[in-house]
Amino acid sequence: MSRPLDREIETLRVMIGIYCRSVHRTAVLCDSCRELADYAQQRVRRCPYGDAKPACNHCPIHCYEPRMRARMIEVMRFAGPKMIWRHPVLAIRHMIRKNPKSIIKKE
Repeated sequence: MSRPLDREIETLRVMIGIYCRSVHRTAVLCDSCRELADYAQQRVRRCPYGDAKPACNHCPIHCYEPRMRARMIEVMRFAGPKMIWRHPVLAIRHMIRKNPKSIIKKE
């Protein structure tokens, strides 16, 4: 697996961990959040774009089933703002990958 995809999987797992600890009040991932993390990892690994994988919200192919996509959106909305304080490097990399045009201006 490539480094960009490894970082994306790591970022997803961290975000799910933040969400689970805060919302479900668990020290380790609960069964539901572990299922989501495993599902997300599987989808990232199987992405047909490989290293050129765009952020999921910019992707023309929506490979998450609707129920899992809704759960991931909920996790990201909750954990995203907290990432900058808990994992600043991952948060910045995620923001650059998600919206490269809004962060880096090309001349």
